[in-house]
Amino acid sequence: MMRNSIKILPGALVCEECKLRGDITIGSGTIIHPGATIIAEAGPIIIGDNCLIEEQVKIMHKLPFDHKEKEKTTPVLIIGSYNVFEVDCTVESPKIGNNNVFESKCFVGNKVTVSNGCTIGAGCKITEEQILKENIVFYGAKCMMREGLDRPVLQTLQMETLTKMLPNYHHIKKPNMKL
Repeated sequence: MMRNSIKILPGALVCEECKLRGDITIGSGTIIHPGATIIAEAGPIIIGDNCLIEEQVKIMHKLPFDHKEKEKTTPVLIIGSYNVFEVDCTVESPKIGNNNVFESKCFVGNKVTVSNGCTIGAGCKITEEQILKENIVFYGAKCMMREGLDRPVLQTLQMETLTKMLPNYHHIKKPNMKL
């Protein structure tokens, strides 16, 4: 049985209706929509500052099916700052850097490590074991890969709007940690 330990830093906006299970720390300025699901099954999840986690997003931290029981350490999923998880994406990556975009309906498996500034395009499915270099972009129906010219643009305007709008229509979890 998994014990829930949800830590919310001041400035985070976490809707009551989202599903949070396990040991999860949510950074300041992070916004979690009501339909999001975050499950820390294999170990704790630490979400950085100013991340945007939209409707129907699933972030799961679970052990790979071929994980060896001999390893006694508890893996921690660290999600960096300024990441955007768009509607209905599923991310199981064991490590996520900063300033990445996971577009709608993409899937990132639990053997894919995401560095910084990467974009996983809408509908792309990445499951092969790999460490993505910085500024990599997956795009198109065949999930082609190329190096991006620039890092993804920060979603500041959208986050400012959500910070004002979400509390008007949803119950918000109160911060329970100090900076």
